[in-house]
Amino acid sequence: MLILRRLLKDQDGATAIEYGLIGVLLSIAIVAGVTQVGSAIGTTYNNIATQALGNGTLANP
Repeated sequence: MLILRRLLKDQDGATAIEYGLIGVLLSIAIVAGVTQVGSAIGTTYNNIATQALGNGTLANP
């Protein structure tokens, strides 16, 4: 019973787990942000290519 009480009072592992969870949440947020930005950049490049090439050949300036 004494060992169980000591384990319940020990906060060292909890702090490490909290830092781990914070790291995971930050990683998810970064991946989501980069995905959104990448998608927007891809759309922009496709729009530019469509306007520049038109029907597949270089458009006259």
